[in-house]
Amino acid sequence: MTSAGLTVATRHREEEFNWLLREEVHAVLKQLQDVLKEASRRFSIPSPGLESQLKQENFILGSSSMDQVKGVLTLQGEALTQADINLKVAKSSQTMHFQFREDKQWKLQQIQDARNHVNQALQLLSSHDESYHFKTGTEVNKLMDAVMLQLTRARNRLTTPASLTLPELATSGLMKMFSPPMPGDVMVNFYINLSKLCLMVYQLHVLPPNTTKNFKHAGSSVLHNPGAMFELNNNRFEVSHVHKVECVVPWLNDTLVFLTISLQLCQQLKDKISVFSSFWSYRPF
Repeated sequence: MTSAGLTVATRHREEEFNWLLREEVHAVLKQLQDVLKEASRRFSIPSPGLESQLKQENFILGSSSMDQVKGVLTLQGEALTQADINLKVAKSSQTMHFQFREDKQWKLQQIQDARNHVNQALQLLSSHDESYHFKTGTEVNKLMDAVMLQLTRARNRLTTPASLTLPELATSGLMKMFSPPMPGDVMVNFYINLSKLCLMVYQLHVLPPNTTKNFKHAGSSVLHNPGAMFELNNNRFEVSHVHKVECVVPWLNDTLVFLTISLQLCQQLKDKISVFSSFWSYRPF
């Protein structure tokens, strides 16, 4: 190709890149904002006609293991406002009934954190309105990386529940939420896993004081299995039974879909920008 031909090709690519920075980038940012606003709305579902009041949603929990744990959980935004749990004790077959005290609510930190990350991503996008002129591909990539970091953190909070040791669980504020109080040989935990609201119930037995043989502290985990051991207040315990019940929260599923779409949009824009990277690496724009 002649030098004149090269010049025309170069100018054409320069015009393409100009158009991408001026038009396409803002079109994608607008699309991203629309999708993330929908995700943000899912975290706070208003009741019809009451914009400021969050709708209460009831979820029925039941397990396939002989229905040893049943319950109803009431979710209002990021807070469990009520919990009503029936536990059939393995050794005696008697049923214990617990519910949240009327003055108590349990914040689901995972939902709160995920919502905050989505809102931070929206703030990053809104700081570059349509009048803003992107000058380089690097600038667009930096913005996309910052947005993707927030979106990935939001998704990870919903897909990765916190790992806890058994002593941490035993002394958590959750154990003080119930009326009547939880007995010393029962522990519970609530968490989000993807689009599911999960309840874990652990039944314990106290090990004799002289038990040293084979005693091994269980580490940190989302789910502790039967046989896991721990020590608390000079007593040693072993997990005898574990029950997990869960239910799908539809709006959490929507939120995860919106996060996936948004991450794909960010990556697609980065890919379009990268097409021009060799062209602009030696000629700053």
